[in-house]
Amino acid sequence: MTAEYHVPDTALEVREIHKSFGGVQALKGVSFSILKGEVVGLLGDNGAGKSTLVRCISGVHPQDDGEIVINGQVVDIKSPQDARDQGIETVFQDLAVIPNFDVSKNLFLNREILSSNPILKFFGWLNHKEMNRQSEIALKRLNSRIPSFSEEIKNLSGGQRQAVSIARAVNWGADIVIMDEPTAALGVEQAAQVNNLIKLISSQGISVLLISHNIQHVMEVCHRAVVLRHGRAAANVLIEDITPDDLVGIITGAKRAA
Repeated sequence: MTAEYHVPDTALEVREIHKSFGGVQALKGVSFSILKGEVVGLLGDNGAGKSTLVRCISGVHPQDDGEIVINGQVVDIKSPQDARDQGIETVFQDLAVIPNFDVSKNLFLNREILSSNPILKFFGWLNHKEMNRQSEIALKRLNSRIPSFSEEIKNLSGGQRQAVSIARAVNWGADIVIMDEPTAALGVEQAAQVNNLIKLISSQGISVLLISHNIQHVMEVCHRAVVLRHGRAAANVLIEDITPDDLVGIITGAKRAA
């Protein structure tokens, strides 16, 4: 199954994605696309299929049928590393940070820079100076104010922790960043900081797939919204063409997309 039409500025396409777990069909032919630099909200009630779709794109659960297309090329994503190799990074709700590690160590988690000294490198010594230098560049790109790169993550605010997680995703050359409820556990001010980060990386040409239950945040940062319902795409709408109430109605099934 290969579509012949491709929009040149499309970063990611999912085409007729199906996924079942035993006798339960979690996804029933979901299709949509994301343009380069576009923020698309992925919405839906619990059990709609959002998490399953994200896991398919990020390589956690390979789809049963359908295609994932990156920059016009059909790709085979069977693992999270396959997704990363294709320029897809995921910022999960739990952030996947290590509280007792400092900022630089979290930014370079599983991608540490070893010492250039052959002997020290053999014993696994890290090049902290270079890691700090690159960390500073990555966080400056996001206009993030982190007090110190030697600060343990557990001492940072929720918004600062999200900034580190987002910087880690962007720092590794991601073309597409998937964010799973990035503001769910944050206060108003910290959530606003994360929304600004999303707008910033979008302006830098990075595509964002945002999973959120917060309709206000979706209206503020997204260009489009894709609504899943019972494993199918119930709507694919421009944010400027829909009201928050209508969007909630589509999610709950009280309304249909025009």
